[in-house]
Amino acid sequence: MSLLPTLRKMWGRIGQQVEIPTPGTEQRAYGLGAVNYHTGQTVMTTSRHKRKADVAVMLRKLLACHRAGIIYLVLDNSPTHFNDDIDAVLKEAKGRLILLYLPTYSPWLNPIEMLWRTMRYAVTHCELFETLYALTAAFLAYFRTTPYATIRSAIGSKAA
Repeated sequence: MSLLPTLRKMWGRIGQQVEIPTPGTEQRAYGLGAVNYHTGQTVMTTSRHKRKADVAVMLRKLLACHRAGIIYLVLDNSPTHFNDDIDAVLKEAKGRLILLYLPTYSPWLNPIEMLWRTMRYAVTHCELFETLYALTAAFLAYFRTTPYATIRSAIGSKAA
């Protein structure tokens, strides 16, 4: 997520250019998350950096939210998804967390990619946030307030 607003088509008066204010400097925050394909429940975290340790934090949060049963988590092949911290989480999970890696460069196979697109459309398109805190708060609020049925629809789940 960026403080620079993402732009999309919008209406405007003929002959008048729409002005979109920008913060002047680029600042980013990163959203990490998982979505239950059957229920639409999400587990989300945010971070100022895209680090391997942050992925391990999100995996621990996922395990804490789902204390029973086996969790199958689909991941892309980002370098942040491979390291000793993640291996440690897998050992701590004692077989309850199974990571399924997708082929390289195949975002269309990962259902959460469509959810990210839906979130960006609803939260960040043509919106200027004054601070990264406000941006990350809007990101987390989206997932806290969006009905599970809407999330299931966004990821293509037919589960009821």
